[in-house]
Amino acid sequence: MPEERPTMPPVRLRTDAELARDALAAPLLARAVRLARWAEQGKPVASGGALPEGELREATELLELAGDEDGPLYAAQAWQLAVDTGLVEIEESAGADGDSDGDSDGDGAGVDVDGEATAEDEFSAVATSGEELRLITEGGPRDVLDIWLDGFETVLADAAAPDLSDIAAQISESGELDLDALDWNPEEEAEFLDGVLGNLYLLTALDEDAATAPVPLPALAASMIVPEDMDEPTDDILEEVSEAMVRLDDQFRLLAPTGLVDYQPVDEALIQEVDGEGRIQEPETAQELEDEDVSRYGMVRLTPLGVYAVRARMLEAGIDAPAVGDLADKGADILLDALPGHPEPAAQAEAERWLARRTPEEAARELLAAARGDDEDAPLRRLTCQQTLSLAGTEAEPALREVLEDRHLGGLARVWLAEHGVVGVPEPSEEMVFWLTVDTLAAQLASEGDSAELRDLVRGLVDQSGSFFDSAWRVDHPATADVLEAMGRLHPDKKAAKEARKAAFKARSRA
Repeated sequence: MPEERPTMPPVRLRTDAELARDALAAPLLARAVRLARWAEQGKPVASGGALPEGELREATELLELAGDEDGPLYAAQAWQLAVDTGLVEIEESAGADGDSDGDSDGDGAGVDVDGEATAEDEFSAVATSGEELRLITEGGPRDVLDIWLDGFETVLADAAAPDLSDIAAQISESGELDLDALDWNPEEEAEFLDGVLGNLYLLTALDEDAATAPVPLPALAASMIVPEDMDEPTDDILEEVSEAMVRLDDQFRLLAPTGLVDYQPVDEALIQEVDGEGRIQEPETAQELEDEDVSRYGMVRLTPLGVYAVRARMLEAGIDAPAVGDLADKGADILLDALPGHPEPAAQAEAERWLARRTPEEAARELLAAARGDDEDAPLRRLTCQQTLSLAGTEAEPALREVLEDRHLGGLARVWLAEHGVVGVPEPSEEMVFWLTVDTLAAQLASEGDSAELRDLVRGLVDQSGSFFDSAWRVDHPATADVLEAMGRLHPDKKAAKEARKAAFKARSRA
């Protein structure tokens, strides 16, 4: 059998136009676009595209970063993004022979850790504005987003790479990189960062309100490291969390200018050196933790642009990552099967978009037809149908009247008509009332299990009708016995619970 694809909860995405505006406003891409326009007439660069010292200084001033200690670094990063995304194109001069330094002996030129060409470089190439720059101004929102995604991928790869100074320290005399001494596994590091972004994405999908608030960095790191079954983290686990926080702090500082995340960095005063490595100085007691401002330990959240980017990566990896609106052109059967698995805000938004594609009467007929059936999933389908129809306008009334005598749908149709103030609706038979009650309880069991809400519903039903169980076991519904057994589990009164179990036995015997 084929392996089942992982499925994420649906997210609500902004429009392409809104996301494109966010992308163009992100500091890194905005700077890269300015530098690409600056290079329109051509700029001398090293083979590979690094800016020489004079041009880098000019670029820094152009970006109004000259007063910032890290200004040249930010300018070099923006220039590199422009090169990586095609906003800037590099044309090698004749005779460069593909050597990165333009020297036949290979010992002349180089690039320093800030992306700046070294003084020995002969600048054997010219940088000019690329074709992608035209798409920024003349293309559509999707063109802008594609360029932004390309740039984001390069920055993400840089974020998962080790520090350049660490790499330099681990290069052997033969000039080869000793990955074992570096203690860096490229695949593991990339997977860890993907997992962190996935956790942020999942939080956004499950709770839109909670997602507007940033996540403390300690909680995010712990979610990746502390085992779920561990009540109290060990000292070794806490040390791993601290190391991960330092690593994530560096990575989020690098990713924030892309517009992927809103990030408040760790307070530098909390980072201390232990055995040559960074550690987060954590409070020693619970009281200290309560007194401490948690935001000092770093706060992060995915932006709407970040949600879009992480979803794009998930889709590429074969993960089922739906977006609200994906079901708008699907049949009612697909909609009713999918909505119970959606978080409530996403379910309502999805239902509204589906209804918007149809007239209320057309939508009601399609939903009601899909809600029929005696299969195990049918009660939850009908409950979802009823919830979706509650969003439909009064123009749906004719479709609801058509099913008043339908065994499966007559009860929910009467509920809808009553809620919309329709007059002249015939009273339901006692048989239909009991059938609808069992159907509704079966749906609640399927969606929520033995929840507190269902417990209250069961108690209210029994208290309202002292002879409920005398009639309920006779209901011709496939779930009657299961519902009565559940009522026996859930009702707090021992006598009522016993009556429910006896009724369940009768229902099974009758079946």
